[in-house]
Amino acid sequence: MIMDNGLNPASENNKEYVIRLKDIVKKFYIGRPNELEILHGISMDVKRGEFVSIVGPSGSGKSTLMNVIGVLDKPTSGTYYLDGINVEEADEDELSDIRNQKIGFVFQTYNLISKTTALSNVELPMLYAGVSARKRRERAMELLSLVEMEDRAKHLPEELSGGQKQRVAIARAMANSPAIILADEPTGALDTKTGRLVMDIFHKLHKEQGITIVLITHSPELAKETERILPLRDGNIIYGGDSPDLSAV
Repeated sequence: MIMDNGLNPASENNKEYVIRLKDIVKKFYIGRPNELEILHGISMDVKRGEFVSIVGPSGSGKSTLMNVIGVLDKPTSGTYYLDGINVEEADEDELSDIRNQKIGFVFQTYNLISKTTALSNVELPMLYAGVSARKRRERAMELLSLVEMEDRAKHLPEELSGGQKQRVAIARAMANSPAIILADEPTGALDTKTGRLVMDIFHKLHKEQGITIVLITHSPELAKETERILPLRDGNIIYGGDSPDLSAV
């Protein structure tokens, strides 16, 4: 089931690239003595269907860049096109629609609603998008099946293991057929074996469904599993190739 979210402008630019960042600067405390610039003119593109990682240590600017890509925060300067939409020109209502319909978020802490079932958690983004109850349920069950969680559909998050919660979160991220899945340290709270299962699901979604995935991680080992690595250091992308030297990351 492919969902039409109505936000896809027809353009050649939109067909090839999902993410286009140009000269992105992010500052905090602007105009004050403690003004701080975190991102120093970042430019990067992500093509449709790519599996890309942004890797860097604490303090490199990963969280700030993730917030910009996820439309959770606006850059101080620069331009950002997400699936052909100029984010800078969007008003608050449009930004909310972009977050709900264009981006599937997967966080380290799962961010599931504790008092509702796995099925209802997956349905939630579709509820906000105005999808009918029947279609929401069908789509949610389809996605839970995709991540092998259909037998836990009626379970509450407290009844699920960490790996099961993350699989539900991945299903929820897919709910509105987003332009990208943005995964922020998705295995950070999991043991090695469970983290491996979660990464295998991302690879499955990428290879079998053609999903565009941006993985934010501090782990060079996880980054090496992706098609392209963008190392981030001190607010700058230091290399954009396929086989960068990660020794300084």
